[in-house]
Amino acid sequence: MLPRAIAEPLAPSRDARGFVVEPLSLAQLTAQQNVHVVWTAAGAVRGNHHHVRGTEVALVLGPALVRYRDANGIQDVEITKGTLYRFTFPPKVAHAFGALGPEPMFLVGFNTEIYDSDHPDALPDHYSERMTLPSSDEGAA
Repeated sequence: MLPRAIAEPLAPSRDARGFVVEPLSLAQLTAQQNVHVVWTAAGAVRGNHHHVRGTEVALVLGPALVRYRDANGIQDVEITKGTLYRFTFPPKVAHAFGALGPEPMFLVGFNTEIYDSDHPDALPDHYSERMTLPSSDEGAA
């Protein structure tokens, strides 16, 4: 059986300048071996993979659609513009991130495995629906 993912809406401290959030506790932070920042163009999809060994924590700023396949089946989480979510994907939980636009999607990812192109931890997901977003000529904003 697959493990369960965790999807948590976050309530960052906000003021006229923007917002601040601490994405991980100290214990979570010390377990990380990789951090990556992802800027995805409107209408594009990233991910559609799962990790063999690593646990990935992703902080996603909407507008975005996050799809994952865990013990509860395929789950879709639509994140509205300006809303922030933290996802925790254990090994074998497939996940994908779609930029719903018209703005790009911003994501900060942490992983417990070091990135190694010779021995990749992320494998394409062949076991569930791959995410696609409507094209702009189909009425997507």
